[in-house]
Amino acid sequence: MTQSIIHIALLVEDYNEAIDFYVNKLNFIVVEDTVLSAAKRWVLIQPPGAKGCCLLLAKAANDQQLATVGNQSGGRVFQFLETDDFYRDYNRMIANGITFVREPVVESYGTVAVFKDLYGNLWDLIQRLR
Repeated sequence: MTQSIIHIALLVEDYNEAIDFYVNKLNFIVVEDTVLSAAKRWVLIQPPGAKGCCLLLAKAANDQQLATVGNQSGGRVFQFLETDDFYRDYNRMIANGITFVREPVVESYGTVAVFKDLYGNLWDLIQRLR
């Protein structure tokens, strides 16, 4: 049997502001943006060069979902963005106004820093040792 995770839903308040953030600040690519109804779109994004899982930007549709936007993991790091050049991306992200809540550190597995997305979800930017 072969299985894989192809999408991870990320709750957002607004499709366009989320797309703007991920494309213009994190350099992600829009893989698909299809209108499904007046209130719903199918928006897939991924980092440049990625070959697999995409983030599905899912607009919060009710108060319960809206309450979890920006805190989908209970305050823990939610996503892990791997890079092949940590300081290139770290410096570009700072220049683009990304807020880092933990500065870069070298760990046994690689170099890592923690940043917030536009809603406050925490992400690791990581370059793993090979």
